Amino acid sequence: MYRALTRDIEVLVEPYYLEEQSDPDDSRYVWGYRIVISNHSAKTVRLTSRYWHITDQNGQVDEVSGPGVVGEQPRLDPGDTYEYSSGCPLDTPSGMMHGTYRMETDDGDAFDVEIPAFSLDSPGMVRTLN
Repeated sequence: MYRALTRDIEVLVEPYYLEEQSDPDDSRYVWGYRIVISNHSAKTVRLTSRYWHITDQNGQVDEVSGPGVVGEQPRLDPGDTYEYSSGCPLDTPSGMMHGTYRMETDDGDAFDVEIPAFSLDSPGMVRTLN
C-alpha cells in the first residue's frame, strides 16, 4: 500500500497485476489499482480532475489527464472516504505511476493532492538496485 497526505486529504494506492488480462508474449502487461481517498480536513472538497504520469520500464512516459475519476467527480465531506478501481496497460513488464488530483472546496479554493508514486511489477520479476 502506498500513501500520501496533502492538506489533510489522504490518498492510498494498492496496485495489483492482472494476469488474466495480460499477454507477455504480445508485450501486454496490465495492472489494476485500488484508490482510497479520505478527507481528514474540516472542509468539504470535490475531486474535479486527475493527472497521471506513467513511466514504463524503458523510460517511455505517458501523461493522462481529464475530468474526475471513473466518470465521477466525487464530493467528500469532512470524514468521508471515496474508493474506486481502475487499470493501466503497459508494453513492458514493469513501470511506475504517480500523479495529482485537483480538489476544490465549496468556497472555490482549488489545490492539487499528491497521488503517491507506486510501482507496477509483474509477478516473479526481480528488481536490482544500483
